[in-house]
Amino acid sequence: MRRRAVLPFGIGPIDSRIASGGLTLGSLHEVAAASPGMGDDAAATLFMAGIAARAWGPVLWVVRRRDLFAPGLYQAGLAPERILYAEAADDAELLALMEEGLRHRGLGAVIGEAKSASMANTRRLQLAAEGGKTIALLLKRHAREGGNPLAVPSAAVTRWRIAAAPSTPLPVEGVGCPRWRIELVRQRGGEPHNWTMEACDETGRLALPARLADRSAAAGGTHRRAA
Repeated sequence: MRRRAVLPFGIGPIDSRIASGGLTLGSLHEVAAASPGMGDDAAATLFMAGIAARAWGPVLWVVRRRDLFAPGLYQAGLAPERILYAEAADDAELLALMEEGLRHRGLGAVIGEAKSASMANTRRLQLAAEGGKTIALLLKRHAREGGNPLAVPSAAVTRWRIAAAPSTPLPVEGVGCPRWRIELVRQRGGEPHNWTMEACDETGRLALPARLADRSAAAGGTHRRAA
């Protein structure tokens, strides 16, 4: 069987823990914020933007509400001219638009944000993505305070939970490099894992915190590199 193409993060400590060595293209991957708070929600959104930024071609982003901040996406590497926006009236329409986008085969990434997506819904998205090179990213939003968006079973190949973490201190007082707590909650053929990483830069790439990067470099690893 031909091995599917993957989109690596370009960071050894992450890619080595993912069974396929990166995010498989032609597959569905789920992301959720660790809490309904604005900081965690923004981190989860920009995590997906960084992935889409490193994918090929146009990006379809389907939303339920107009709250995306284009300059923030741009800072995470996703240029405005690459994004095609679609607004859905409800989760059912959103999932249908994602499925249609995945079957188009002319998009590098299809992103959606839903509160409710059943196993049947995610299986349809996974089947629509298979056979192509489009990466599907579904942000599972919190339906209520204290709920777990990833509690519902899913056909996604990987499932991620993202949280904002204390910033890396920089020499300039009052300025810090944003950090995220990244948790790989579930993956096919592999074990869960978690990392603390510096947030996506203008190329959509994460980075090891400075202390860990120095240790990785000493061992022959990399801090940031092209994927």
